[in-house]
Amino acid sequence: MSLTVAIQMDPIERINIDADSTFALALEAQVRGHRLLYYGPRELTYRQGMVTARVRPLAVRATKGDHFTLGEAAGFDLSAADVVLMRQDPPFDLAYITATHLLERIHPDTLVVNDPREVRNAPEKLLVTLFQDLMPPTLITSDPAEIRSFRAEHKEIVLKPLYGNGGAGVFRLKPDDENLGSLLEMFATFYREPVMAQRYLPEVRRGDKRIILIDGEFAGLINRVPAEGEARSNMHVGGRPEAIQPSPRDLEICARIGPELKARGLIFAGIDVIGDWLTEINVTSPTGIQEVKRFGGPDGATLIWNAIERRLGK
Repeated sequence: MSLTVAIQMDPIERINIDADSTFALALEAQVRGHRLLYYGPRELTYRQGMVTARVRPLAVRATKGDHFTLGEAAGFDLSAADVVLMRQDPPFDLAYITATHLLERIHPDTLVVNDPREVRNAPEKLLVTLFQDLMPPTLITSDPAEIRSFRAEHKEIVLKPLYGNGGAGVFRLKPDDENLGSLLEMFATFYREPVMAQRYLPEVRRGDKRIILIDGEFAGLINRVPAEGEARSNMHVGGRPEAIQPSPRDLEICARIGPELKARGLIFAGIDVIGDWLTEINVTSPTGIQEVKRFGGPDGATLIWNAIERRLGK
């Protein structure tokens, strides 16, 4: 049965079709005969009880430099869609939060993936605190004295913005690093939110695993190895993806958090695991399904659409 699928995402002309998870989801939806509509988050509108967007019919193809065609823009009542994919990238700021409030007005009669209320309530670096025993030692605070005390205890730490993404603003601080005071001043200048500090995990030199969970079930993983001289493993800053098999600990972590993700309607999640430790649970706009498939893992786009269609009873 054909579905009407509205995709709320960043500018489609800028995406890398070899890596973008939203593009893979659009391709799979199109293969299934679903009708695609495209719009950006700034084209979302609430008016007198109705949530609308200025949408364009979308066709996609796996051709670099010619990967999409858009039709004429027109106002559309999003409650008339069967599915809305909320896929714009963070930052998880007030604009993002507002979009979750607006889309919550049509969910679940129109299925929004991921559930907008739960996305709002589950920022990646905060949801993980529900599973304290799976995390490395972690501190969330704006108090410089607490951060200095945390470094004194754990010696080498990682400091990062609480609502950052893509590795931006992540710093590794050694015990003798004299830049801590300046970094705290910088964070206080640019962010109103607390920062997150975690004990540095030397296992990151062997890689930071991105594990995909779909409707609460393990659905593949890749390892991301940091580039030489880089503390971050994110692929857009030079991290190298490689195939890896899940460890017993990886599967234990998935078994622990999977039921919570499923119950919250977080159909597509990507978790980060370094060594034996869970560091983040990504639910806003997770990535990684193309890399998992490229390295011999499951086709995440197929599994996600299977899960969506199950939820719709199709």
